[in-house]
Amino acid sequence: MNRNRVLALALVVPPVVCGLLALLRDSFDNANAALLLAVVIVGVAAAGWRSAGVLAAVSSAVWFDFFLTVPYNRFTIDSGDDVETTILLVLIGVAVSEIAIWGRRQQARASRHRGYLDGVITTSQAVSEGGSTQDLIDHVAAEITVVLGIDRVRFVAGGNRTSAPQLNPDGTVTRGGHVLKVERDGLPTNAEIELPIQHAGRVRGRFLLTAATHIARPDLEQRQVAVALADQVATALIAQPH
Repeated sequence: MNRNRVLALALVVPPVVCGLLALLRDSFDNANAALLLAVVIVGVAAAGWRSAGVLAAVSSAVWFDFFLTVPYNRFTIDSGDDVETTILLVLIGVAVSEIAIWGRRQQARASRHRGYLDGVITTSQAVSEGGSTQDLIDHVAAEITVVLGIDRVRFVAGGNRTSAPQLNPDGTVTRGGHVLKVERDGLPTNAEIELPIQHAGRVRGRFLLTAATHIARPDLEQRQVAVALADQVATALIAQPH
């Protein structure tokens, strides 16, 4: 369900529910009405948009006041208990929205982790099956591009290092001996970043990473996955020299 539809439901459903409950207010306690509205708020907030959850909460509180509190059909409240209930409805909406957003983020992170693992496993299988080294290099370059969210990756054989920024085995990025704060500032955009491929302490080649068209901020885990992918090429280069 898209965001606009969820926002529309957040705005429309509470007054409809309150209007129906108003027909039963002589036999329906306001506390029970508030619980039903809380269910409505939770249902809207579960979509994962903070604005929708808050809108549903405010709408519920407003129409609860209008339809279900004395004096009826007016935006005023005489009862202290009803004031507390109205405030609680808003607080529930905010709290549930935050929980829903947190849950969505955790779900997205778990899905991303699964994708990283699948990429490393697929690459390991390619190494074990003894396929073309060039095909493996191309595959790893494509995987690193996706994992880091950058423009492109190319491979250069040989062990000569330059003064370019380095993506190190521990996932840090350094330039001139200084550790860059990638999560805050992003990867360098004005130079290629070297990801050396090492085996037994010897550099066998390097991937050159380009992040020039936009600011990419891969987290430490993503950078470590890129290093793990590159390590698979080092193994292949030793097993299948060319």
